[in-house]
Amino acid sequence: MKKDFEVLMGKNITVWCGIYIYHGKLVDISDHVIYLEDPAVIYETGSFEQKHWRDAQPLNVKVWSVTFQSIESYGIMNKEIDKEEEEEDE
Repeated sequence: MKKDFEVLMGKNITVWCGIYIYHGKLVDISDHVIYLEDPAVIYETGSFEQKHWRDAQPLNVKVWSVTFQSIESYGIMNKEIDKEEEEEDE
């Protein structure tokens, strides 16, 4: 599985796990874990045709790890975290 992620290095990816959806920039890969920079948990996707996630909550950490074992699917989605909404919440 590590090899599958190597082509996505440096890109913003979305990782669908058993319970949560994670979104962030793939910055490192180990034998059992991927590392996402500026990660967010997606609680509600909204329409996949929209540019932004309906409810994306930043984890407020620089890097977050996700184990291969928990990943169901992954890829690049043309969706972003709505920075304006994030700033309003502060």
